[in-house]
Amino acid sequence: MFAALRVPLARFCAIALFSAVTGGTAMAAFPDQPVHIVVPFSPGGGTDLVSRALGVGMSHVLGQPVVVDNRPGAGTIIGATQVAHSKPDGYTLVMHTFAFVVNPSLHRNLPYSTDKGFAAISLIARGPNVLVVPANSPFKSVKDIIDAAKANPGKVTFATQGIGTSADLAGELLDNLAKIKMTQVPFKGAGPALTDVLGGQVQIMFGTAAAVSNLVKSGKLRALAVTGPEPSPAFPGVPTIGQTVPGYSLESWYGLFAPAGTPPAVIEKLHAAVVQAAHTPEFAERIKHEGLNITATGPQALDTFVHAQEKLWQKVVVENHIEVN
Repeated sequence: MFAALRVPLARFCAIALFSAVTGGTAMAAFPDQPVHIVVPFSPGGGTDLVSRALGVGMSHVLGQPVVVDNRPGAGTIIGATQVAHSKPDGYTLVMHTFAFVVNPSLHRNLPYSTDKGFAAISLIARGPNVLVVPANSPFKSVKDIIDAAKANPGKVTFATQGIGTSADLAGELLDNLAKIKMTQVPFKGAGPALTDVLGGQVQIMFGTAAAVSNLVKSGKLRALAVTGPEPSPAFPGVPTIGQTVPGYSLESWYGLFAPAGTPPAVIEKLHAAVVQAAHTPEFAERIKHEGLNITATGPQALDTFVHAQEKLWQKVVVENHIEVN
């Protein structure tokens, strides 16, 4: 009886050994094809700029192209859903932003789980949004906007890159804290939103620092205030909104994620590539130029950050009665 079992047992051990060796080889070979970063906005905005700059550095480290795919719409939900339902092999990633932690408070039935649908890789960078107006705008300060909105409720318009984004919540938060009513004009990304602000079709925008920095420096837009808790070195002389409206504070951020179930070895390889890419002089200079601070954290730090942000903004949404219009 025992002799009869020897051959099958030996064969089983050989198969197990072969699987372990080939599995390890497959992990070592990652990536053997292009890696895609899904950006849930249209081209030209801050998330697009950060993702493309990071992708250049990551491609050098990984030895494969890192391609940015723009999938705008529904306040980032379309792009996020695509990645959440993608094969967890490390070849399809998503650059999540502020909207990722706010959407659960604004939408009851998301087609993915914020907590269980994604595997964290790294928090890439953080920075304030910037309240901007066209160079020829009559608004010279936050107070000017508040006064105009109080005199004509609903007449002051602000552009956003979608419902639930940082630009949206920045405007909604000002509405609630300053006791005013502005009208949001949502777009599928910062690029088209800024086009209409520059053209005068929309009056103001709370753009990410990365999206508006060059336009402010070129004089096409005027920065009235930053949304963060402190003034930004990237926008010298520009006050915070909180200096006019006590308690006001908001920051944008950029975090890279893979679908849940992606092998830990692949996550670690992607994280290592992010860290190397984020600390190249080229990326560092670009990010500084865009008014952001590099963080390049580990996966656990990003997980902790996201959970804290989700709780924080759930509280803000509820207390300020913020709803999807």
